[in-house]
Amino acid sequence: MPSHDKALAAAASAAASLMLVRSVVNELLPDELRDALHSGVGRLRSRMSSQHTITVERKVDDLTSNHVFEAVKAYLAAHVNTRTQQHLCVSSLDEEDKMTVTMADGEEMADVYDGTEFKWCLNYRYVDSGNGSRGNGGKQQLEAHSFVVTFPKKHKEKALNSYLPHIVATAKAMKAQERTLQIYMNNWEDWHPMDLHHPSTFGTLAMDHEVKQSIVDDLNRFIKRKDYYKRIGKAWKRGYLLYGPPGTGKSSLIAAMANHLRFDIYDLELTTVQSNSDLRRLLVGISSRSILVIEDIDCTIKLQQREGGQEDTKSDSSDEENGEKVTLSGLLNFVDGLWSACGEERIIVFTTNYKERLDPALLRPGRMDMHIYMGYCTPDSFRTLANNYHLIDYHATFPEIEKLIKEVTVTPAEVAEVLMRKDDADAALHDLLDLLKSKLNDANVIKTEHSSANSQVDEEQNDRGDC
Repeated sequence: MPSHDKALAAAASAAASLMLVRSVVNELLPDELRDALHSGVGRLRSRMSSQHTITVERKVDDLTSNHVFEAVKAYLAAHVNTRTQQHLCVSSLDEEDKMTVTMADGEEMADVYDGTEFKWCLNYRYVDSGNGSRGNGGKQQLEAHSFVVTFPKKHKEKALNSYLPHIVATAKAMKAQERTLQIYMNNWEDWHPMDLHHPSTFGTLAMDHEVKQSIVDDLNRFIKRKDYYKRIGKAWKRGYLLYGPPGTGKSSLIAAMANHLRFDIYDLELTTVQSNSDLRRLLVGISSRSILVIEDIDCTIKLQQREGGQEDTKSDSSDEENGEKVTLSGLLNFVDGLWSACGEERIIVFTTNYKERLDPALLRPGRMDMHIYMGYCTPDSFRTLANNYHLIDYHATFPEIEKLIKEVTVTPAEVAEVLMRKDDADAALHDLLDLLKSKLNDANVIKTEHSSANSQVDEEQNDRGDC
């Protein structure tokens, strides 16, 4: 026991001595000498340790924020374990915004990347505000804080060259997912944005499953091929032609593409554009990672058929002289001419109800790479609509409805309109059955009348032959 008491007394004495030395250092030594002493002790500790440390400061300087700090903050907030963390910070920008849960000052959390554990800590540092000196009541403010990550020394290269870039890329993708998309409308020579809140997704889109999946696969492949497009010497863009009857979901597909890629939409109304030069100014003002949409292309610009699909620039010139607002060649120069390289990662979408009216020059690969037929309702698209509007995967009426859908022409818009009239799924589906039966009866009547008319014509021709 006496030896134990002596050990405690020695430890207390050593602690008191250290506190005294620390107090003397803080009070008497100049700032430069004290900082040098701390730095030397830190370097000595670092050499003796098997761990390495990287500090990510909040600011690069007094005026410039460090985007890596913001990326780390967003990344860790998405990976924080609310069950194990002792102390958390919760914040929200406004009452409509979701709460963000982050680490608190001094808290630590571990993140495993490629088999290596990285331990993060959020450090706050108080600095003098300049209205006083240390030890005499000078004011302090919370100025700088930083994230500190510790990891085994042997993984330093992985941390700098792989882990931190991974965090920045992940945070960028998260930000893109969270931001509100914009839809731009042209007014003369300017674009005017509005928030886009269209809820359409590929999950809710009523169209054939295989066609839908082929579009998703094509979009996913496109956004991953930046280096590929550069290597083959082509502008990083992709063209889609959506064609089919009205009410088949062309606009909904465009919104689903925007939500899937997180691209803004530029809805170009060609009838308001005065000339090719005005068109060019509009098109070069489109940002990268965007979708340019020209709806009903056959109705908004004079696209007469030309023999062999050759582009007749003389015809275009005369059109412009005669008051034609925009010419086909002016549009094609942006779609795949030199101007097409003014921007990256762009989708171009044309829609039409009548594909056969379009000039072949507009349809060839490189301009419209993928032609997507938006047809009438199919059993696949009907099941999607039934699930969207009534949250059901099956009903006793499904077999009969699907049989009728194969026999009549009904658009997804017509089916959706019937399904949303009533909240009761059973009643809504029976109403849909009535609609389909009515369409089938009408089709049979028309078919019968057509047969009768043909028979009468045949009889008249036979009578004339007998004479």
